[in-house]
Amino acid sequence: MKYDVCVIGGGIVGLATALAVQARRPHASVLVLEKEPRLAAHQTGHNSGVIHSGIYYKPGSLKARLCLEGASAVKRFCDENGVPYDTCGKLIVATNARESSRMDDLLERARINGVHADRLTKAELAAEEPAVDGEGAILVHDTAIVDYKRVCTAIGEKLQRNGATIEMGVSVTGIREKGTHVEVDTPGAAFTADKLIACAGLQSDRIARLAGLEIEHRIIPFRGEYFKLPASKNDIVKRLVYPVPDPALPFLGIHVTKTMGGGQTVGPNAVLGTAREGYAKHAVNLRDLFDLSVFPGFWRLLVRYRASAFHELVNSLWKRGYLDECRKYCPSLSLDDLLPMGAGIRAQAVRRDGSMIDDFLFLQTPRMLHVCNAPSPAATSSLPIGRMIAEQCLG
Repeated sequence: MKYDVCVIGGGIVGLATALAVQARRPHASVLVLEKEPRLAAHQTGHNSGVIHSGIYYKPGSLKARLCLEGASAVKRFCDENGVPYDTCGKLIVATNARESSRMDDLLERARINGVHADRLTKAELAAEEPAVDGEGAILVHDTAIVDYKRVCTAIGEKLQRNGATIEMGVSVTGIREKGTHVEVDTPGAAFTADKLIACAGLQSDRIARLAGLEIEHRIIPFRGEYFKLPASKNDIVKRLVYPVPDPALPFLGIHVTKTMGGGQTVGPNAVLGTAREGYAKHAVNLRDLFDLSVFPGFWRLLVRYRASAFHELVNSLWKRGYLDECRKYCPSLSLDDLLPMGAGIRAQAVRRDGSMIDDFLFLQTPRMLHVCNAPSPAATSSLPIGRMIAEQCLG
């Protein structure tokens, strides 16, 4: 079974890349391999479902440009393929004077990045969202929500209409690069391809090593725990509500997020995970745990962010601590409002020195390209990311 291009990974980045390959080479044979029985089984299907605006990212950076392009591209794709989304807007709420001062920098970034945003006073915030308490806020008009699993289903259908082959429930067990092709082994069959693109997310470092690449980083899983609010709180806010992010930390903090089904969720936190694909509360995978324990970057990361790691762990174990994070800007919430919901897991690439890789990381050989880190907001930016990957791999 011979193909022009093989893509490993049926998440949104892998699917967007396959779509971009078809756009660049309409007559190319494309194979997508996904080890799970469905598309979007991991990071793509376990996130907040937000189409981000690009307000957080350094002006002129690749992330800022791709996010802005990606938000427009995702909405356009949804319009063209009948996938619903809701441009509900987002509030970034300051709860103290320190956070208020940080809003100036965010507003300047919004202006430079071309993001439509306004600053609200305390009174204006209260008028816009009576259930939200804060010293002020930034209203980001173009932020939206979507079900990324539906987006992936639509991309998969388009790929197949255009002739691509999608094999699900197929794990990759071996990769060998030859002079003229790449050989890919699976338990039931072997494939060859002129080019291979790996978008393996939580398993990206292992796929790279399986292909014989020397890597200096590892994927460390961060578990993001969510709660859903009861139906009686479905109208608690009209927009998404986020805290002002701490620039010293890599995550955005616990936020209130509308869902396409009409509900409301709060989360996620960011707890070091002990299983890359274990979504149950106390899931442990011995292989994943061993890989963490022997990687020096994990211990250096833990020391560097020890205060934050301890705080997140306490809030994970102590529901009232989690609630306190939510009540900083939404004080009417109670313990009874936090109902069980599935978790998500973020693949964070970490160097041996313990630093988090905050940008794209590609490893390329003559016939392979491995996406070893696709930073947040990868789902929002997936379509231009896919084009960039296809251009880099195919020339």
